[in-house]
Amino acid sequence: MDAAFRAASPAAMAALLRGLGTLDRAEDAFQEACLRALTHWPERGSPHDPTSWLVRVGRNAGIDRLRRHAREARLPTEHLVPATPDEEDRRADALDQTGLGDDVLRLLFICCHPDLAPAHQIALALRVVCGLSVPEIARVFLMGEAAMEQRITRAKRRVAQAGLPFETPAPRERQARLSAVSAMVYLIFTEGHSASAQESGRKAPLCMEAIRLGRLLATLFPEEPEVLGLLALMLLHEARAPARFSAEGSIILLEDQDRSLWNPVAIAEGTALTNRAFRMHRPGPYQLQAAIAALHARAPDVDRTDWAQIEQLYGVLADMEPTPVVILNHAVALSRAKGPAEGLARIVPLAQVLAGYFPYHAARGHLLERSGAREEAYAAYARSLDLAPSAAEAAQVRLYMDRLAAPTPVSPQ
Repeated sequence: MDAAFRAASPAAMAALLRGLGTLDRAEDAFQEACLRALTHWPERGSPHDPTSWLVRVGRNAGIDRLRRHAREARLPTEHLVPATPDEEDRRADALDQTGLGDDVLRLLFICCHPDLAPAHQIALALRVVCGLSVPEIARVFLMGEAAMEQRITRAKRRVAQAGLPFETPAPRERQARLSAVSAMVYLIFTEGHSASAQESGRKAPLCMEAIRLGRLLATLFPEEPEVLGLLALMLLHEARAPARFSAEGSIILLEDQDRSLWNPVAIAEGTALTNRAFRMHRPGPYQLQAAIAALHARAPDVDRTDWAQIEQLYGVLADMEPTPVVILNHAVALSRAKGPAEGLARIVPLAQVLAGYFPYHAARGHLLERSGAREEAYAAYARSLDLAPSAAEAAQVRLYMDRLAAPTPVSPQ
């Protein structure tokens, strides 16, 4: 049922916020509906439309709570309390994809209000729109759970104090918040796309939701190249999803994937969107990443990939956004285009800042192995094993370590 709750979260939270007026009320109502579902659904079966069920039950629970808290005060206004249960059912049942999409987009823009710091905007949106847990959000931001809990609490308090209305911002405000909304949509996608094989079924709806939101943004901002780049990037990554895991749940690296399993329709759409965005001559990080993904998608195999162009694109991206993770990716591309020594030199400055980052040690081990430094490579893999975030990634690293531990073949005399 966790997958159903997660999939329903964006639309249900948006509908509950519209009906109950504040983020805290909406979140409490959604949690109450989920708790009731845990006992109701196993006994009577899952509803045909879980989202409408959660909205209906959550809204009733929210209204009951309002009544309890206001016994001596005026009852909620008419728009909060429907005239009859039939009316409540009609409202919930009337939810359709178009209406939900509008509501979710409004909710996104509220979470990305300029009164909130960018990091707070994204954390709040992941919590209230996507329904991610605090530990999951903390993992996305590479920070502790207690600190993340405080960040989300402060963000919710700021939204409540500001009294932000649940309405679509004016065009100028929408443009100002677009960057934060785009970042949040991509984080939603990343959370689903980075899931392990065991989690992929539960988190796959996050990828679909992010792509749907990306399409909504592209409809609202058709002349904004970064929005087109964001949608293209998500489509191109999602196109490779069918080839990312083995039947046993092991991770299959890009170079070993069966490319016949990739989705050609998504690749064609993502590539076309990338080209259209670049024709607007306003390059940005999403467009550059989409261009890199398109080059991978068009290559028949890893050896015939245009690594020189990918390295150049990563170089531009690193100049534009010199984050440690971008520099690490540039180093990997550099090693493919010019050799492992070039890649190793590129990641030297990252040793301290990425000391606790699993991909850094795994990539360093790979570069060291390719350069012939077997003992150093083994040590780097061992460190990445300590930091592996999932059993599948740990199993992949153990394969590398076993390969290095095996005796080196002796050449025939």
